[in-house]
Amino acid sequence: MKYVGETPQEDLATGERSTRNRVARSILDHGPSLVADLAKRLGLTQAAVRRHLDALVSDGVVEPREQRVYGARTRGRPAKVFALTDCGRDAFDQSYDKLAADALRWIAASGGDEALVAFARARMAAQSESYRAAVEAADLETRTQALAKALSADGYAATARSAPAPQQGEQLCQHHCPVAHVAEQFPQLCEAETEFFSSLLGTHVQRLATLAHGDGVCTTFVPRSGPTAPPQTSQNTHPASASTAGRNPA
Repeated sequence: MKYVGETPQEDLATGERSTRNRVARSILDHGPSLVADLAKRLGLTQAAVRRHLDALVSDGVVEPREQRVYGARTRGRPAKVFALTDCGRDAFDQSYDKLAADALRWIAASGGDEALVAFARARMAAQSESYRAAVEAADLETRTQALAKALSADGYAATARSAPAPQQGEQLCQHHCPVAHVAEQFPQLCEAETEFFSSLLGTHVQRLATLAHGDGVCTTFVPRSGPTAPPQTSQNTHPASASTAGRNPA
C-alpha cells in the first residue's frame, strides 16, 4: 500500500540513480567541477551533491582532484574538484575503441606512419564542412565560440572562454573526447586535429592540458590577433603546437 508522503524503495532508488547520472553528465559537459558549481547547475543543495559524489567515487565513476591553476597560484588550500575517471567516461562512450584501434594498427602495419598521418588528416577533412561553415558564418570575435558549438554537436562537450591574464586570447575546452583512448595510442589523430584548428581559426594554437595525460579537460589556447602573451601552463600540463600536439587526445 502506498501512503501519501512516502516513496516506495524502488522509486527512491530509481530517482537516486537518475540524479547521480545528472551529476556525472554535468561533470562530462563542464569538466572538473566544484561542489558549489554542481549544486548551482543542477538546482540541488551542496549536501545532496556531496552525497551523490560520494556514491560516484565509490563506484569508480568520479574522482576528487586538486583544482588546476593556470598562471600564478594564490595562497590558501587548493580547491577540490571532481572529475570523471576513465571508467566514467566509458559509460558515455560509444566509439568502439577496440575496433578503431585494430583498424589503425592495420593501417600502420601496411603503410607506416605516413599512412596514419594521411588517414588522420582525411578524417578531419571529412568532418570539416560543418565546422568551417559555422566558423566562417561567425564574426571574428566569436569564431572560437562557434567552433566550440560545432564540436559539441559531435560529442566533444566543448566550450570557449577568455584565457586568464596575462594571456591575450581564448581557451577552447573539450570536456569529452569520443576517441580519447584511441588517440592515446595513435597521436596522429591529435596532430591532425590541432593542425585543423589552427587552419580553421587562422592562427597558431597551443594545447595546454589534455585528457590523455590525466587532465580533466583538453584545453587549446587560441591567441587574439596581434602580439600575444605566451600561455601559462601548470606543472602537469603538456603544451603542444600544431606540429607537436600528437600527445593530446583528438
